[in-house]
Amino acid sequence: MRSTSIDKEKMTEIYKQIGKNVKKIRKEKNISQLSLAMAIGHKAVGVVSMAELCINGKHFNIEHLMKIADVLEVDICEFFKNISIR
Repeated sequence: MRSTSIDKEKMTEIYKQIGKNVKKIRKEKNISQLSLAMAIGHKAVGVVSMAELCINGKHFNIEHLMKIADVLEVDICEFFKNISIR
C-alpha cells in the first residue's frame, strides 16, 4: 500500500470545489444561505457562507453535506463533481 499524495493544498482545492457545487445547487433551488443554514440546524448564515467560499479554512464536513443533500433533495455525490484527486 502506498501513502497518500493528497496534501493540504490539494484538500483546500477539493473543499473549494465542494463549496462551489453546494452553492450552485443551492442557487438552482432558489434557497438562500440563511434558509439553508437554518434548515441544517444553524442560527446564522456564517457556516454556509464561509464554507461555500472556503474562507479562513472553513469547509463543510460530512454531517453538513448529508444534511444539505437532504434539504436540497440531491444525492450527496453531486457535491463531489469536478473533483479529481490526481
